[in-house]
Amino acid sequence: MQNYHATTRICIITILFGMAFTSVLSQDLDSVRQSREGYRGFAGDGPRLINGHSIDAPVKGALQLVISHRFGPLNDPFYTFFGMNQASFRFGFDYGVSKKLAVGIGRSSGLGGIAPPPTFDLYAKYKLLTQSRGSNEMPVSISILTAAAIDTERWPRDGISRTFADRMYYTEQLLITRKFGERLLFQLTPTVIHRNLVTYPDQSNTLYALGLGGRLKITRRLALTAEYYFNKPHAIGAGYFNPLAFGVDVVTMGHVFQIQLTNTMGLIEPQFIGRTEADFLLGTQAIRLGFNFSRVFGGNNKSEK
Repeated sequence: MQNYHATTRICIITILFGMAFTSVLSQDLDSVRQSREGYRGFAGDGPRLINGHSIDAPVKGALQLVISHRFGPLNDPFYTFFGMNQASFRFGFDYGVSKKLAVGIGRSSGLGGIAPPPTFDLYAKYKLLTQSRGSNEMPVSISILTAAAIDTERWPRDGISRTFADRMYYTEQLLITRKFGERLLFQLTPTVIHRNLVTYPDQSNTLYALGLGGRLKITRRLALTAEYYFNKPHAIGAGYFNPLAFGVDVVTMGHVFQIQLTNTMGLIEPQFIGRTEADFLLGTQAIRLGFNFSRVFGGNNKSEK
């Protein structure tokens, strides 16, 4: 298992540096043109569809601030003020390295639960294909995402020590999207997550999940979103559920504000895929209010369109 841990870390580092090196070599006049267009993607929407990544990313030279919150269940609105007595939080930055490559780093309040240890994550997102028409027609856009996260809980805990490798979580995703006109987008997200340490014996270290999501533009500045991640049966363990979410995106000049109802407290893939502890079908006992806020600095933000 330790050999697997070492190999995985080497692969992550190789992929990150390999994509960065490839992007630098591939610069041309088109990159200058696109860097002036601001935010690339589906009409300048946010870096997250709801919980999971969208195919959008900041353009070359643009820095994006991303703040996310998920609150407690809605079933006791007066005592908990719609769950706001409980909250998970992530603060992060994304940066456009080139017209195809974006990288990001963030800190969240942990891998699930009410008062979990802080978790740091980093990712790289690389655009492989872009949907287009004409002689070089491409029916879909595809990006590849690779990410790593580290749990910073203080050990030993309960007299038990853990290794550095036990703290690590790895995510690999394909983000496959298709736009239908200028209003409708559908996204398919095959996902593999490896957790070097799990809590219970009925949980798998490696999870295979399939994300399904979409965004429907109502106006230039308002959109409806939905997202669901299906986990391989019996892999996530008893007491855990698939994450489901519905949201509303509000696009303003330079900002994207996303409001959602979801059954997860998680803010990165290892948190909400395999660690969602509430069944959305239970209603207000499980459903939580949340939001994502993003702001792009530089690059003539395209969300103004």
